[in-house]
Amino acid sequence: MKTVKKTLRKKISLISLIRLIIISLSLAALSLAAAQGPVMMVALFSGLKEKVVPSDWRIEEWKGKADVQLVSDGSVKKALCLKSAGTSTALYKEISLNIKEYPFINWQWKVTKIPEKGDVRKRETDDEAAQIYVIFPKFPSQINSRMLGYIWDSNAPAGSEVTSAKLSTIKYIVVKSGAKELGKWFSEKRNVYEDYKRLFHEEPPAVGSIALMIDSDDTKSSAESFFGDIYLSAE
Repeated sequence: MKTVKKTLRKKISLISLIRLIIISLSLAALSLAAAQGPVMMVALFSGLKEKVVPSDWRIEEWKGKADVQLVSDGSVKKALCLKSAGTSTALYKEISLNIKEYPFINWQWKVTKIPEKGDVRKRETDDEAAQIYVIFPKFPSQINSRMLGYIWDSNAPAGSEVTSAKLSTIKYIVVKSGAKELGKWFSEKRNVYEDYKRLFHEEPPAVGSIALMIDSDDTKSSAESFFGDIYLSAE
């Protein structure tokens, strides 16, 4: 009987924990919606309890092994930590939406180590510690999809707008640059719809996924960055 009661107590505790997590995530989403109108959550890392990467994020390893984990980090609670040591890796989350309905992407990030010789303007030094992409599939997707990347570059000045030296269908906007602000959290907001039209000179197709990336393979160096919550908003 004692064993049965103990098992029941454990089940009840687990159910209560699950309910608490659901309520916390819902309240966070409602708070965002109240502040900025309709929102679409991409990642609510701060509300997660387990230290594992959510299953709806797919890891790609272009070179070397991915080093990604959820960590507790100051005011943002949980954050996604990406590390690179001569590697190139990414995480993708599939979504489907008309970017005109949710034109703004909002995210939190922090960089603690940059690939010092990285420079997005040159093919041989195309390494960045923190990159977030909005991906617009166009057939055939492997060669024609558009990628709009917001990056923290090591040397290209903040505000630079660059076409990838490796693939012309990738456009970059340098949001942060250099090592002066390492170790600090920043909240960013960009109008993806307007950025896309300006850089690609066309109306954007539907969004197919959001990606996070880190690399240091071209410069044979290392990098570390953190991402907090990510969401798309109507205003």
